Amino acid sequence: MVGITGALQNKATVLSGKHKVHGDKPSFNRANMCRSLAKGTARLVEFLRSEDVLSTMAVFRELGVSIEDKGDEVVVHGVGFDGLRAPQKRLDMGNSGTSIRLISGVLAGQPFSAEMFGDDSLSKRPMDRVTMPLRQMGVVISGQTDRDLPPLKITGSDHLTPINYTLPVASAQVKSALIFAALQADGESVIIEKEKTRNHTEDMIQQFGGEISVNGKEIRIKGGQTFTATDVTVPGDISSAAFFLVAGLIVPNSEITLKNVGINETRTGIIEVIQAMGGDLTITDVDEVAKSATLTVRSSELKPTEISGDIIPRLIDELPVIALLATQANGTTIIRDAEELKVKETDRIQVVADMLNDMGAEITPTEDGMIIQGKSQLNGATINTQGDHRIGMTAAVAALLVADGEVILERSEAIQTSYPTFFEDLSHLIV
Repeated sequence: MVGITGALQNKATVLSGKHKVHGDKPSFNRANMCRSLAKGTARLVEFLRSEDVLSTMAVFRELGVSIEDKGDEVVVHGVGFDGLRAPQKRLDMGNSGTSIRLISGVLAGQPFSAEMFGDDSLSKRPMDRVTMPLRQMGVVISGQTDRDLPPLKITGSDHLTPINYTLPVASAQVKSALIFAALQADGESVIIEKEKTRNHTEDMIQQFGGEISVNGKEIRIKGGQTFTATDVTVPGDISSAAFFLVAGLIVPNSEITLKNVGINETRTGIIEVIQAMGGDLTITDVDEVAKSATLTVRSSELKPTEISGDIIPRLIDELPVIALLATQANGTTIIRDAEELKVKETDRIQVVADMLNDMGAEITPTEDGMIIQGKSQLNGATINTQGDHRIGMTAAVAALLVADGEVILERSEAIQTSYPTFFEDLSHLIV
């Protein structure tokens, strides 16, 4: 559909077909971390070759973990928390906010120093929400400016102080960083969430034999734990599925079936939004153990809705493409309580609004969300991803509605961060 920079597919008349969704990126990242921190050998099949996942693998190799990449299968020879070694060079996190934040928690309990850095986009993302509580646990960690932008320098401790901490923001990444630190602390830590966020870390830790107590928004973790190597099945990524769900709903006369979509209860906000907007969505083949299902969408007349409150953490990554969905609803959709979007790969409130407005939509950005007027006729424009993979994929789906002009996508390579085969997979559904 497009090269590094080029014209996107315009005006799809019909989308039709079936697609198996690749494994969930946040789960792959956490699984790789837990495998590295477990003692023993574990395998991962149907490996997701996204840049974020590959960055995490490279970091743990530098920390002394043997990881064999056999193409379709990755074999990790875990060394345990006490088997990590001081890196001989700076740790490159690429574009991965998940990696730099969670690995900060891992390194918090290690008696050596390290430096973590990333690309231009990651270098603009504040890390103070992680560094501040880690300092309370006895970690020496600092970044650039008072917001602790990367690069981050960290010196951990093998005598971490347990923490009792209430998260000021709803962030699964911050929560997960503190959990990994707490697992290495001298005693029990208590973490209280502002709102319940995705629980992949908690689930993964339990799969690797760790103990973690969750009671509502309160999480208790005892320090000094060890992991046992295990093979883990990773369900399909609902964040990637979201682009196909929206495409199937907004392109006329379309029907798309997506297999192996993860339906973890902390990630299903987009399903609830689609249902609230009157979208034609069918859920079948539910696997309660793997927490996956088959989702089928058909083009629909959409109505507006309000998206706010405790649903936001369950769809925060999907909001860019949900904003596109809302441009095709008959009325005004309001997104509130989503200020977390400002500290993603880009300020996604402003960037999404600018992108879709350039294409003919009517979106007003607010301090914590957007006001979206529908229904909009979209036209051609030149879009720069600004290094944000979700901006690029949202633009590609929006282009399917464009009849007048071309959509030119600059820096499309950003999509490699999470979905290397996105354009190929989308083109297979265009009839």
